Amino acid sequence: MADLSSTRVLILATDGFENDELFKPRQALLDAGVQVTLASIRTDPIQGVKNDSEPADTITPDMTIDDVDTEDFDGLLLPGGVGNPDKMRMQERAVDIVEEFMDDSKVVAAICHAPWLLVEADVVDGRRVTSWPSVRTDLTNAGADVVDEEVVVDGNLITSRKPDDIPAFNKAMITALTEAMAETAD
Repeated sequence: MADLSSTRVLILATDGFENDELFKPRQALLDAGVQVTLASIRTDPIQGVKNDSEPADTITPDMTIDDVDTEDFDGLLLPGGVGNPDKMRMQERAVDIVEEFMDDSKVVAAICHAPWLLVEADVVDGRRVTSWPSVRTDLTNAGADVVDEEVVVDGNLITSRKPDDIPAFNKAMITALTEAMAETAD
């Protein structure tokens, strides 16, 4: 297994992120030795939710999305929740960040409602993906091949449906980062 200690993953999130979809993948990355940076619209603590409405944990971002240089990162994690990706897809810089990661074929992992950002960035045409059921029509309309599976890996793009899929999502994300780092080491 490749050493992931030099691997850097960016998380994009703001208020309304689904608590487990940020904290559990983040912890899995940290446990694998990955350096994790959280970027948001501002650097004030952001509020997580459970079941899309109950207040949960907060976390303080490391930087704003305006300060992100995608060249500094190897992967991108997009947690869901209804409010989080809905707010983030209205941020031009957040959409640009997604486009830049996809253009550079870096690992992009999106769960639940987060594929809304993929639609907004116009990066799903011809890609095989999954998501929360209410996002699937948007993905289909954007040209994606939408399936109902726990985790879908299409090249550098990893998608999952819901919090129950987090173990498979985390495994796919770590595997993809490991493979990407092994390729750059060759």
